[in-house]
Parts: sequence; C-alpha cells; structure tokens
Amino acid sequence: MITAATAEQQAIVQTIRDFAETEIRPHVMVWDEAQEFPRDVFQKLGELGFLGMIFPEKYGGAELTYGDYAAVIEEISSVDPSVALALAAHTSLGSNHIYQFGTDAQRQKYMPRLTSGQWLAAWGLTEAEAGSDSGGTKTTAVRDGDAWVLNGSKNFITNASVGQVAVLMAVTDRSAGRHGISSFIVEMDNPGIRVGKKENKLGMRASDTCTLVMEDCRVPAGSLLGAEGDGWVNSMKILDGGRISIAALSVGLARGAYEAALRYSKERRQFGRPICEFEAIQFYLAEMATDIDAARLLTQRAAAAKDRGEVVTRLSAQAKLFASDRAVRI
Repeated sequence: MITAATAEQQAIVQTIRDFAETEIRPHVMVWDEAQEFPRDVFQKLGELGFLGMIFPEKYGGAELTYGDYAAVIEEISSVDPSVALALAAHTSLGSNHIYQFGTDAQRQKYMPRLTSGQWLAAWGLTEAEAGSDSGGTKTTAVRDGDAWVLNGSKNFITNASVGQVAVLMAVTDRSAGRHGISSFIVEMDNPGIRVGKKENKLGMRASDTCTLVMEDCRVPAGSLLGAEGDGWVNSMKILDGGRISIAALSVGLARGAYEAALRYSKERRQFGRPICEFEAIQFYLAEMATDIDAARLLTQRAAAAKDRGEVVTRLSAQAKLFASDRAVRI
C-alpha cells in the first residue's frame, strides 16, 4: 500500500528543496567541472539531520521512514545527483551496514559520528572480478592474533577519498564460497589502506568514485562486522535498501531533466509561439511526466514495504530497473 505524503514529509521535502536551491544549485556546474566534492554541504546536511535520516535518535538519527528518505534523495537529485549519490552511499550502504549488523559497541562508536556529518562512510563490495558476481570476491582477511589482515582492492567505491570509514567485504574462508565472505569496518587513516585511481566519470563528477587498495591492512579483531562468514548475505540485505536509493536518485535525475525541458519549451519560440504549444512537443513532455510518476510509484512501493519490515529484493530491483531506465531515456 502506498499512502499520500504526510504533512511531516511535505515539510521535510520543502526543507531539503529550499536547501538544495540555495546551497547546491548555484555551484553545480563548478563542482562538476572541477570534480570537487562539496564537503561543506555535507557538514550542513549533517547539522540539519539529513545524514542520519533512517537511524534512531539515540545514535543521533532522525528516525524518519524509508519513504521520507527516498523523497529527500529524489529532491536533492533533481538539483544535483552527485550530492544525492554520495548521501545515498553514506546512508543506505556504509552507515546502514554498521547500524544493521554492528555490535552495540560498534554502533556507539561510529553511528553518532556518521549521523552528525563528522564522518562520511564508504562501502566496498565490487572488485575487478567481482561485480554482479559478488561471490567472486578476491580480497582476503586473515586472522593474526587479535587482528585481521586485509589484502586486495575494491573498485568503483563512492566516497572512497572523502570518507573517514569504510565497510569492506573480504574472504575469510575460501572453501566456503559466498559463505566464507565477512565484513569489516576499516578506518581510512589506517596505514594499510590507500585510495588508488579516481575515475574520470562522464557524469555525477562531484561524487568521487575511486579504487581502494589494502596492503597488509591490520584492523582489530573487533572490526569484524556481523558474524564471520555472514558478509555476503548481509551485503545482499543492505543492497536491497541501496536499490531504493538509486531508484529515488533516478526519479530525481529524470525530474530535473523534465523540468529543464519544460522550462525551455515555454521559453523557446518558433512560428510565433512557444514550442510547448506544438503537439509533438507535448507528446514528449507527457511521456516524460508519466514515466517519472510511474517510477516514483514503484520507488514508494518498495520504500513502504521496507518500512513494514518486508523483504524488498524484488520490489527494490523493479524500482531501480524502471527508474534508471527512464532516467536515461528522459
């Protein structure tokens, strides 16, 4: 069931809309051309409570619903998907993995820093030979006394060069296949981890995407996140929420493009009248608006199901598939 936006959600959306218009829109092109990550924006987002939207108040969060969170991601993405992408990776991947599967001590240590904007989180599963086949992870973690030693690399990691902590997946038991993969919390000032290649992307260039390299990266035994061998299973659960994030981001990206096209169609004149009065243009605009609404409904359906505690693997995948496809078309 999808319900109408509450007065609280409308107020939240209006707050982030005003913020995006004043703090983000004037700088979008500069950030994109310079591939500059807007650190000050994330500090302000943290102060406003938008870095801990889906987490409990006792950890500094705002205890909003996933529906609220998706609406915020859409709103930011309609202005700058780079900011939305970095926020989504921080919230639904890195921070959420620690919150969902961390011990109380791990939550107490990391969550207040992550929800306040003091720290940003990255999340690393993808590797050169482990993309869609995430079970093909090559990065290893070997127990050495009271520590784990990680070796390997992760590709295409959002927030890699700007985050202070990362959740990384590594093989702890090669003989167990996917069930031999475990998750670890790695602080980015660890001398055994470094940022490698920064990708020169075609779009969303203000959000950094980099390689992470671990070379004899020693972390305390207490850095194991969740039970040993549960890393792959837990990652799949985290990705269910991550797909809702990308669906919401795609809806916002499509909406921003549609709104720009609509404005232009009202300004551009041919044969003595705005081109929006020509039926051919109206057909395009109508299809865009319909696709955006359909994508948003799929996204809201998945978010509502997640808020009810349901397994959303199929719903989140459908929302991401449709919304991202329509964003590219629009």
